Amino acid sequence: MVGINLLREGLDLPEVSLVAILDADKAGLLRSATSLIQTIGRAARNVSGQVHMYADSITPAMEIAINETNRRREKQVSYNKERGLDPQPLRKKIADITDSLVRESLETQAVIAQSEALRASLPPKASRALTDLVTLIEELSASMQTAASELQFEVAARYRDEITDLRRELRAMKEAGA
Repeated sequence: MVGINLLREGLDLPEVSLVAILDADKAGLLRSATSLIQTIGRAARNVSGQVHMYADSITPAMEIAINETNRRREKQVSYNKERGLDPQPLRKKIADITDSLVRESLETQAVIAQSEALRASLPPKASRALTDLVTLIEELSASMQTAASELQFEVAARYRDEITDLRRELRAMKEAGA
């Protein structure tokens, strides 16, 4: 993966095993101690993660980031040792993610199909609410599939989580109407 500022904050990609920071010694927002720590942290989620910082000299921001990373590593190693933990790398392939999204879609289709029979037995106002909920689920499912096909798995996962909540609501409506 290659990115400019892509790996900075909030992105959880456990498969990242190498982060290379070019011009790590250049001053600026993306080379502050905090930004460097955030970027270094992307590789820290991987048991075999490595960070390579390319620079002509070690800046104060780099030194702070390196020291903080070492401090955190020592703390984690100590914690693991005290509890007898042996960290293992996450082995998750993109195919695993897409398979789970396909399963989500199939489960959603099944829940929607079940709701069709329920709709006829509900009073008009409840039937409209059910129709609106099913429509929203279908729209989010399409958005989830689009995000996955564009390799935006974090976005797809957010849609999946929302769809799961809505399916739960749909099941509750079914139980209340049955």
